[in-house]
Amino acid sequence: MSHSDPPNRYSYSPSLHWNPQLHQYFLNAYGADHFSRISAALTRPSRYSCIRVNTLRSGADAVIEKLRPLVSNVSVAVQSEFEDGESNPLKECLEDASAPFSKCKIPGLDYVVFVWGSGPHRIGYGEAPPKEVIVSRKCAEAVLRGAQVYVPGVMACSAHVEKGDTVAVSVAVEQQGADGGWGIPMTRGTVLQGSETDAYYFERNGLYIGQGAAMLSRAGMFRVSEGVGVDMKDRVYDLHSFHNLLEGEIFLQNLPSIIAAHALDPQRGERILDMCAAPGGKTTAIAILMKDEGEIVATDRSHNKVLDIQKLAAEMGLSCIKTFKLDALKSVCRRDDIDTFTDPCCNNAKNDVTNQVFDSPNLEVEIVSPIVTEGKDEKTNGRVYVSKADARKNMRRARNGPGRNQSVGGRVDRSKGFPPDSFDRVLLDAPCSALGLRPRLFAGEDTIESLRNHAKYQRRMFDQAVQLVRPGGVIVYSTCTINPGENEALVRYALDKYKYLSLAPQHPRIGGPGLVGSCEFADGYVEEWLRPGEEELVQRFDPSSPLDTIGFFISKFLVGSKDT
Repeated sequence: MSHSDPPNRYSYSPSLHWNPQLHQYFLNAYGADHFSRISAALTRPSRYSCIRVNTLRSGADAVIEKLRPLVSNVSVAVQSEFEDGESNPLKECLEDASAPFSKCKIPGLDYVVFVWGSGPHRIGYGEAPPKEVIVSRKCAEAVLRGAQVYVPGVMACSAHVEKGDTVAVSVAVEQQGADGGWGIPMTRGTVLQGSETDAYYFERNGLYIGQGAAMLSRAGMFRVSEGVGVDMKDRVYDLHSFHNLLEGEIFLQNLPSIIAAHALDPQRGERILDMCAAPGGKTTAIAILMKDEGEIVATDRSHNKVLDIQKLAAEMGLSCIKTFKLDALKSVCRRDDIDTFTDPCCNNAKNDVTNQVFDSPNLEVEIVSPIVTEGKDEKTNGRVYVSKADARKNMRRARNGPGRNQSVGGRVDRSKGFPPDSFDRVLLDAPCSALGLRPRLFAGEDTIESLRNHAKYQRRMFDQAVQLVRPGGVIVYSTCTINPGENEALVRYALDKYKYLSLAPQHPRIGGPGLVGSCEFADGYVEEWLRPGEEELVQRFDPSSPLDTIGFFISKFLVGSKDT
């Protein structure tokens, strides 16, 4: 590298830049030292992958043997110079420190397999300034989790890069413009000359995520719309990719999400609602805990996401899952829509539960044909002209996936909602600010107002959930955010509004306690959290804790008599 470069330029030392008011809110909630650790942890991936085994088809030992030849050994004993020395308690029973696999030792979770990685590692980029590729922030976050660099994520590239060249990979994180908006002021296809006049030259200091071999020339990277652009060879975090491995037999899932399914404690033969169920990880986890006996109604407002749930359930061979397109805010059907298709006391303990709702007038079948982006036209000699605008639109679709109004096609049943008290248990894994997901390299757009809006939306969804659970039933509410306003404040709202709700103990319990107290905002609004004695009845997963999980929150409510 050049002598003029700062010593930490070719390193990975990111920091999250928060909205100032939001930053102060989190400082009040956690304290300066604790929030500093949380913020730093969010920029790193967990140093292990968590695999949930489909126990209806296989077992943990069998999966480990199948994965062993497919997963290269990584030394899990490597301790980074940046770590604080605290060991992950999930590793305590690891028999072989050099083996990447271990079974979970938490009671009841012996079907969960941990695949250990390592990092952060210092990467040697050589003495001279390396040839470089700049990738988008979302691409970089995926690479940090073990993915390759795919062509749609490449933003810029050094001149004269040829296939097979070694390239350093850095990330362009959104910057705030003069108008207050956030973006990347760089045209895709920008040429890098290796000088300080390059785009994002200084902004990329400390944002290098590894190096790899270019799979295409520079021209090729910006000419094709899909495929691997850089095959990563040396990574800051060495984690395993499980893309397309043992489909139907395993599912890659964060440990707290698995804990949430256990907290619901589903029983065979019960009728369970999973609101906002996509992509189906918790839905299928619940179905497997029930031994595929009973009925799970899984809903989502997106056609394509409902199709994702259907696909996952089919891959795993699960028949008890019924999927519907339904806005969670309309989960309770109107009185004039209530039909005899549901029995509010439905608790079929038999193994032949059928989906009686298909013949109900409360349901409509939605069949959407996939978007056609290319084809043949007899009047143009079998070729269809694609404008540059359409080509750009297709590129965005390849990079970002289909949008809300762009369906990939397939049959989805639409529901008008369900009668009150018609489910034994409800899981509400609510849409949230997702401020617990990691790795995260950008947080600038989140504000106090946007987080308050999330909380308002979640309360309305919870109101629906409460109506749908029968007396004696259970509600589990979870999020993947560190925001107390979407976690402890929701619990306070629920307990204060619905006197027949009570917090229940959760099993297993490996998360930490919730936050007690309140927070007063500049506009005078006071956000109430938990009261003393309630903190041990919820589970808060701290991304900076030795467990090394995402940030997550789980609360469990017992539903008493609604007549009181």
